[in-house]
Amino acid sequence: MLGFGADLLWADMNRLLAFLFHQGVLDEQFLQLQQLQDEASPNFVSEVLNIYFHESEKLLTNLRGLLMERDYKKMGVHLNQFMGSSSSIGAKRVTNVCVAFRAATLQTNRAGCLRALEMLEHEYCYLKNKLHQLFQIEQQRALVAGVRYPVQNQNQ
Repeated sequence: MLGFGADLLWADMNRLLAFLFHQGVLDEQFLQLQQLQDEASPNFVSEVLNIYFHESEKLLTNLRGLLMERDYKKMGVHLNQFMGSSSSIGAKRVTNVCVAFRAATLQTNRAGCLRALEMLEHEYCYLKNKLHQLFQIEQQRALVAGVRYPVQNQNQ
């Protein structure tokens, strides 16, 4: 029975991933990131994503402030960072919004920047919520399957 529950959760994960790919939220880079995870680093993807989310929150806060100051040049620098990190984890829609936002900064288009920031915040929150949902399913699957991760020796 335990295997059956794990199989259902695995199917739920695959359905959610397929949905996120179909909607263009994620791209193949996310799969490449997942392939880097193994038994030696079972939390690799979640650790990378936690860093991404932490840094993205700071970038969004900075972008809000820079937009108020109308500092389009610094916004561009922050957007380049956001584009790079989003692209590296496979966050396709977030990356695409960053590209549009960057174009608005190059045109010093305040209204376009405001719209792009709103869209960026929306896409980022959607991505974060869906990936959180994915990792909750993964944790449940691991518990049901009885997956045991190696314990790190703290004396090393």
